[in-house]
Amino acid sequence: MSYLPSGVYHEYYRQDHAWWQTRFILAKMILLGLIIFYVIPFWSGLYIIGVATLIIYTAMGALGVQLLIGYCGQVTLGHAAFLAVGAYTSTLLILQLHVPYLLSVLIAGIVAGLWSVLFGLPSAKVKGFYLIMTSLAAQFVTVDFILTQYVSQIGGRGQAFSLPPGSISIGPIVLDDDVKVYFLGAILMVLLTMGVVNLLRSRVGRAWIAIRDNDIAAETMGINIVRYKLLAFFVGGFIGGIAGAYWVSTLAALSPEHFPWFWSLWLVGVILIGGVGSIHGVFFGSLFMVLILEGLKFAIMPLIPYYPELSMKFLFLKEAAFGLSICLFLIYEPNGLAYRWWQIKNYFNLWPFSY
Repeated sequence: MSYLPSGVYHEYYRQDHAWWQTRFILAKMILLGLIIFYVIPFWSGLYIIGVATLIIYTAMGALGVQLLIGYCGQVTLGHAAFLAVGAYTSTLLILQLHVPYLLSVLIAGIVAGLWSVLFGLPSAKVKGFYLIMTSLAAQFVTVDFILTQYVSQIGGRGQAFSLPPGSISIGPIVLDDDVKVYFLGAILMVLLTMGVVNLLRSRVGRAWIAIRDNDIAAETMGINIVRYKLLAFFVGGFIGGIAGAYWVSTLAALSPEHFPWFWSLWLVGVILIGGVGSIHGVFFGSLFMVLILEGLKFAIMPLIPYYPELSMKFLFLKEAAFGLSICLFLIYEPNGLAYRWWQIKNYFNLWPFSY
C-alpha cells in the first residue's frame, strides 16, 4: 500500500477494509485519542468537561437514529422513548435490586432494544408517513403514559427517582464527579462506534443499506427485509438504552421530563445537520448543535441585565435556533457537514489534481 498524490491505492482486499488505511490516518486517530482521554479531562475546566459530556450523550442518542434512518431507511421520530426505557431500567435495577451499574447498563440496552422491536413491527407492512406515526406512538405511549403514570409511581416516589450519592459506581470507583462520568461516556462512545462500524462492514450492514436504497430489490435478491428491519430497530434501541442508562450517571434525580418528544426531533436534526448515512455526521452534528447552543448562551448573557426576560425565553430561542439551523442546512448544505468534510479531505488527497 503506497501513498500517491491522487490518494491511496490498495493492493489487497484486506487493506481496503483496514481500520487505519495509512500512517497519517493512524496519527490523526492517536491525536484525537489524546485530546479525548488526556487533554479534555486533565487540561480543561469543569465547564468544558460538562459540554463534552453533553456532546457524547447527544452523539450516543444520534448514533441509533443514524443507524435506523441513515443506513436502514426506517424513519423514527420517537427515539427518546428508548433512551427513557434504558434510563428507567438501569435506575430501577440499581435502586430496587441493587444490580451493579455496568450490568444494569447492559440490561437496559437489551430491554430498550426489545421495546424498540415492538414498535418496529409495523415496519414489516408500512413505511414512510405511516412508520413516522408509529414511531410517534412509541414516544407518547412509553414516556407520557407508561413511564409517567405507572413506572414513576413505583415505591411511592411520585414523579422522580432520587439517586442516592454513591449508587452509581463501577466496582470500587464511585462516579461522583464530572471527570469520571466523562471518562465513562467517552469509553462507551468509542465501543458503540466501533460496534456499529463493524456491523456496517458486515453482511448485516450491507443488507441494511440495500433495504434503504430499494427494499423491493433487496427482497428480490433474497434478503429477509422483515428480519433485518427488526434487527436494525433492536440495535438502534439498544444504543439508545445504553445512552439513557449513561445519562442517569449525570443526574441527581430521574423523571420523564428528561425525555420529551422534542429530544427525539432534536436527534433527527443532529443527523440532518451532520449528514445522513455517515458515522462522521453523528459527531459533526452533535458538535454543531451543542456548541451553537452554548454560543447562543454566551451571546445573550451580556443582554440579560438590560432585557431580563431573555433568561426566561431561552428555551424558545433554543427552539428557534434549532429550526433555523435545519432550514439553512436543508437549503445550503443538504448533504450535511460530513459531506463538506469529505470534500475537504478529497481536496488535499487529490492535490494538485483537484477538480
